[in-house]
Amino acid sequence: MSRRGPYSKSAAKREEILSAALDLISRHGYRGTSVKAIAASVGLSPAGVLHHFGTKESLFVEVLKRRDELDAIRARTDSDSVTEKSPLHPLDSYAELVDSNSGVPGLVELYSAMAVEAADPSHEAHVFFADRRVEAHRILTKAVRRMQEDGRLTTKIDAGALATALHALADGLQTLWLVDPDVDMGGTVTSLLHALRADLPEGADEP
Repeated sequence: MSRRGPYSKSAAKREEILSAALDLISRHGYRGTSVKAIAASVGLSPAGVLHHFGTKESLFVEVLKRRDELDAIRARTDSDSVTEKSPLHPLDSYAELVDSNSGVPGLVELYSAMAVEAADPSHEAHVFFADRRVEAHRILTKAVRRMQEDGRLTTKIDAGALATALHALADGLQTLWLVDPDVDMGGTVTSLLHALRADLPEGADEP
């Protein structure tokens, strides 16, 4: 019991740092957010921040994990609130998630920059991105297969291959959007899904 107090305080401070980092990076981006700025926002020195996370890269990986957790919670909430499923359900939620990234440009910058750096197996974010790809592929494949089995999505492409294409499309759209904010990320994903719908005869007008 004597160790619970200090541990609890340390965990609380870690959460405070993580929340501050998420907020600052959302507003100022990957390159515009320093450990010094994060430390100042929580009343610590830069060394104090790194005491909880080890390195700046490790802290930023935790920020990306937290963003994924918040996105997952929002996706479940949105799914629970649906009273009438759209023809594109459940992949319409994926399009909405991609579109929502336009509201957090700093996090998009962080994700895109670290995704490239993490291609190096020795990078601290490599395992996170590798595991994330596997999990995203599993979720998207399940959604695609469900729609194919329901007769709502073409079976001319393998479910796993389409899941990979959708993931790659989302990541690529984020990079394009950083260069040109007029790129409609969610709309592009939705347009592709409409084109792949099995219930639309060739030449039919989209709703």
